[in-house]
Amino acid sequence: MTRQEALELVQQHIKEENLLKHVLATEAIMKALAKKLGQDEEKWGLVGLLHDIDYEEVDQDPARHGIVGADLLEGIGMDADIVHAVKAHNEYHGIDRVTLMDKALYAADPMTGFITAVSLVLPSKNVADVTVKQVKKKLKDKAFARGASREQINSCDQLGITLDEFIEISLDAMRQMVNINA
Repeated sequence: MTRQEALELVQQHIKEENLLKHVLATEAIMKALAKKLGQDEEKWGLVGLLHDIDYEEVDQDPARHGIVGADLLEGIGMDADIVHAVKAHNEYHGIDRVTLMDKALYAADPMTGFITAVSLVLPSKNVADVTVKQVKKKLKDKAFARGASREQINSCDQLGITLDEFIEISLDAMRQMVNINA
């Protein structure tokens, strides 16, 4: 599946603007992580783009989220490792995250929303102005962006990178995404 075909599929299933921004940001972070780790950037980008394809359909039901999307992707012949990563990114199912791609998606998923939340408390409200130091400070504040799992974000260590590296990679990816789409 090409990136364009994946984007069209996502646009058929996701209508909410913030969710679209989230999957695009996850795609950007996943591609950047793949580059850093010497992995397949296109494949990792696809999994980031497609990982929440079922979110609106399952109406945020954790028992179905990831499974419905994985079934959809499997039905159209998507690679098994992408299907597995989509299932495994929702910890509700208890599916082992085995590959680097699985682990990267698990860590990247909440990072997009967390960085966005940090940007929104800045006077500029711009991702370009967010620093690693600001993200790290806000990560310590458990009341800030409660929906973003610190455990998931901190699981970046399973990729062999530090939290600082992960934040920097994520920030750079989201900044580039904003510049491309501006």
